[in-house]
Amino acid sequence: MKIAVTSASGKLGTSIVKHLINIIGKDNVIGIARTPERATHLGIEIRKGDYNNREDFNEALKGVNVILLVSGMDQPDQRIIQHRNVIEAAKNNGVDKIVYTSIVGAEENNAFSPIVQSNRQTEKDVQDSGLEWVIGRNGIYIEPDLEYIDTYVKEGEIRNCAADGKCTYTSREELGYAYAKMLTEDKHNKKVYNLVGDAITQSQLADDINQVFNTNLVFNSVSVEAYRAERTAALGDFMGTVIAGIYEGIKNGANDVPSDFETAAGRPHLSTTEMMEAFKTSQD
Repeated sequence: MKIAVTSASGKLGTSIVKHLINIIGKDNVIGIARTPERATHLGIEIRKGDYNNREDFNEALKGVNVILLVSGMDQPDQRIIQHRNVIEAAKNNGVDKIVYTSIVGAEENNAFSPIVQSNRQTEKDVQDSGLEWVIGRNGIYIEPDLEYIDTYVKEGEIRNCAADGKCTYTSREELGYAYAKMLTEDKHNKKVYNLVGDAITQSQLADDINQVFNTNLVFNSVSVEAYRAERTAALGDFMGTVIAGIYEGIKNGANDVPSDFETAAGRPHLSTTEMMEAFKTSQD
């Protein structure tokens, strides 16, 4: 069985590839990347695949049985078209199964909702493809907060607009393990899984970071409007508005969802502090 992973040079794709190799061996895993030379370190066959180019995928998916479609990063309308390029190429090449990395989030009422809506459209396209399918809805990655710790320490706080809302964080390492199982085990076919960990508030996040990294952070909540203004000033209108929308979604409960991770992965999700310890070890 040949399994192909798109966006293999990215952090999530790399994690999925690594876990797949552990299950089925490197000779059965194919990485697809827009810039193939960025994925050669994976030690597997790498094929070129640009989401904007249907012909790339008509070539890249030859001889492939199962494909992992990592959600693209472009504007919502554009990514729907890009994903359809991959889905159509999979159908044309006789691929048996497609697994899609979607997201948890509010489908309306905040600035992140258009991105969630585009993911839901691709979910429908995958389900209507005629192929076997599995969909994972990823929670928010813990890694960006951990990579930002030096800035948090400098500022002495974690500040956003999530208030007392709970967020079910996950990590790329946990997701990589779960997706490798979803790709290789037929019992997951035609399932939609929330791939998330424990639900915690931002205050709990600060406490957990303090425990693992020996910091003294506190959480301070600001209004959605103030946080959006702050983020757009720092990151530009598009990314700043999206980031504010994510935390507004957390505030309103969009990311406090039940977890299907153990069903998908066959083991419990790591706790928040366990994910932090794993990240800390990986940086040593």
